[in-house]
Amino acid sequence: MIRIIPFEGCDLRALLTRGGSETSRDVEAAVDEIIADVRARGDQALFDAAARFDGAQLKTLRVPDQELAAAKERIEPALLKTLQKAAANIRRFHEAQKPNDFVLTDRPGVVMGQRCTPLSSVGICVPRSPEAFPSTILMNAIPAAIAGVGRIVLVTAPDRSGRVSDAALAAAELAGVHEVYTVGGAQAVAALAYGTESIAPVDKIVGPGGIYVATAKKKVFGVVGIDMVAGPSEVVVLADGESRADYVAADMLAQAEHDVLAAAVLVTDSEALSCAVQTELERQLATLPREAIAREAIEANSRIVLCRDLAEAVTAVNAAAPEHLELCVADPFALLPRIQNAGSIFLGRFAAEAL
Repeated sequence: MIRIIPFEGCDLRALLTRGGSETSRDVEAAVDEIIADVRARGDQALFDAAARFDGAQLKTLRVPDQELAAAKERIEPALLKTLQKAAANIRRFHEAQKPNDFVLTDRPGVVMGQRCTPLSSVGICVPRSPEAFPSTILMNAIPAAIAGVGRIVLVTAPDRSGRVSDAALAAAELAGVHEVYTVGGAQAVAALAYGTESIAPVDKIVGPGGIYVATAKKKVFGVVGIDMVAGPSEVVVLADGESRADYVAADMLAQAEHDVLAAAVLVTDSEALSCAVQTELERQLATLPREAIAREAIEANSRIVLCRDLAEAVTAVNAAAPEHLELCVADPFALLPRIQNAGSIFLGRFAAEAL
């Protein structure tokens, strides 16, 4: 069961750090071995890794291009419509982010400026858990397409039959991915960085992954660009006493089921909500297909932090500096200017982080 703790005296940042970005010697050694194997044996190392880690006997690594378009025809029309709507939303947002070229000539004899050029190639790592996340594909590939990247490569582990899900392939086609390979884990990072017979190296590697992917990205940085060395994912829900306990619990579990190292924290000024969410988490955990993973994340890394008022709750959030923050309060826009340290912020009781 999740613990309820008072904010006074608790170190929320330490809780969410969960050991920081350090990795064990065993993980470091395993990743070093995988990278060296891919560099030495190329495709054969990837075939062997697929058999060892994914239980798949592959004969080829690249998914045929025609499979991407065909996947759109095989998925449910409602799912396709959802993917298309999501792609349009993501495209609209990132179009507004495009940097501008400029030239300054206001000083005689001096010309200064900025020229923004796209990378030639980008590799996108997408976890399979239990299948490649279509949303992750859209969110990583569409910005690259908008930027004008010439070659967008997707790598994701296959299922035991050697396939990638139709939903993932349809998302790749919608997002503008040029190449898809059935390779996951640290071996995929190594292939993107150094290249093999089938996979040409890329300029930058982006996308989420577990500790082996994160460690591999750290090790190949310099040979290739990376987005970041990300730790386990987290969400903090700041909720007042008028919030629905079942909604808050569902949002926390949506994060907790990702990984046993994930963290989901409720920060609230309501003791009644604290107790109700504690009860609701137990009820909903029993219904989850990934109950074991979510339960370990909830019991080991997650907390309900009880504050005296919303002002103290904001202080708690800024101390935590969460990756994802939900403001489940009556007037989230009133609290927004007081939030200094957060990644993505979701405003209102119905803006679930999963959106």
